[in-house]
Amino acid sequence: MFDTISALTLARMQFAFTVSFHFIFPSFTIGLASYLMVLEGLWIRTGRDVYLQLFKYWLKIFAITFGMGVVSGIVMAYQFGTNWAVFSDKAGPVIGPLMAYEVLTAFFLEAGFLGVMLFGLERVGKQLHFAATCMVALGTAISAFWIIAVNSWMQTPQGFGVNANGQFFATDWLAVIFNPSMPYRLVHVLLAAYLTTALVVGGAGAWHLLADRRHRRVPSEGTRIMFSMAMWMAAIVAPIQILAGDDHGLNTLAHQPMKIAAMEGHYRSFPGGEGGGAPLILFGIPDDQAQVMRYKVEIPAMGSLILKHDTSASLAGLDTVPMADRPPVAITFWSFRIMVGIGFLIAALGIWSLLARARGRLYEWPWLHRLALVMGPAGFVAVLAGWVTTEVGRQPYTVFGVLRTVDSASPLAAPAVAASLIAFVIVYFTVFGAGTWFIIRLMGHEPHPGEQGPTRGEPVRAAGLVGGGDAVLAAAE
Repeated sequence: MFDTISALTLARMQFAFTVSFHFIFPSFTIGLASYLMVLEGLWIRTGRDVYLQLFKYWLKIFAITFGMGVVSGIVMAYQFGTNWAVFSDKAGPVIGPLMAYEVLTAFFLEAGFLGVMLFGLERVGKQLHFAATCMVALGTAISAFWIIAVNSWMQTPQGFGVNANGQFFATDWLAVIFNPSMPYRLVHVLLAAYLTTALVVGGAGAWHLLADRRHRRVPSEGTRIMFSMAMWMAAIVAPIQILAGDDHGLNTLAHQPMKIAAMEGHYRSFPGGEGGGAPLILFGIPDDQAQVMRYKVEIPAMGSLILKHDTSASLAGLDTVPMADRPPVAITFWSFRIMVGIGFLIAALGIWSLLARARGRLYEWPWLHRLALVMGPAGFVAVLAGWVTTEVGRQPYTVFGVLRTVDSASPLAAPAVAASLIAFVIVYFTVFGAGTWFIIRLMGHEPHPGEQGPTRGEPVRAAGLVGGGDAVLAAAE
């Protein structure tokens, strides 16, 4: 079976599988750590027990997710030495120290204060415990900084030289770390993490709002605050993310124009001027073999307007580089559209929540709650689609422009790589599937069980929470 698949393809499949599993956990814990910090800060400032209950509610979920992220990250790192030994040998002098800095400055910070955060509230007092929570949140952000610095250097390498053995070495560490794409990608990833967390929190809140509506109960205060905070995040951050994504795209056009060509589905160049600018292809079926976009639906000149802010601007296509240097279009084209489509759906969810809030119906529009529930896992899909766009669009290189993927793999036989891939699939789905199932079970419980609403049959309106009654919660929101 695996005789027809190369060891390189299997190694890429294995790394894509393991890094995809790993990526979904940090993308959640980065935002969730900051959410926990906000909840605890609100509890200390206001003295309201509901914030403490929400903190404890999400703290359990954070602990499990953090543990799964650590385990999946360790396993993923081993592949640098097994399947990608040549890459490790050549790029190790540059990326090795950066990965070590991530452990020393971020992981140790997280691990050192995580125990206090999980078990120290009754032992160290409010202020010191809040400081520990802040340190964990800071640690997750610092971890993202170093990992994005590593990956961004692979996308837009600078500040390095090559020795006689073909190994890369740093000539300017600041240039390595703050490479041209790093600031844009860091902002984009952090905002994506916050939105991912907001969608999960909002989805959990929507689940309880729908359940309470079905059983004719007044939603608990914890549920209302949880849903309200999530919708504020979606309404405020989603438009910012769209703007940040646009800036990131312009930066990518400047440094990796063929990635943009693949994302846009531009197999041919557009000269601009009287010949017209590049269209924006909304949908189509990329044909990489024939190098054409079939059945495309496009908006004339809109591609040039978005990418160069000029409807008559020229835009280079894939035909400007040899076939061997062109990234796969089909995967890049569709993963990019999935990411962008989800981004606009999040913005639409935020706008809808603002309308509901303005009308005093935030907790009473079931279709808004249904959309929020469906959108709960959408953040994970978006970050994975964004990662696929970034990594596949970089091909055929591991270090863009200087080290090809085909020259980075270990000299392994296909059956050996296939065996480990099968083992990873079985173990990952078993272990992390069980962990994910347990997290979903935890989110299925009410976030503030101490508060009881009316029993079945009692009019919900009696609690003063229908129509204009949302004003009662203004201080909580």
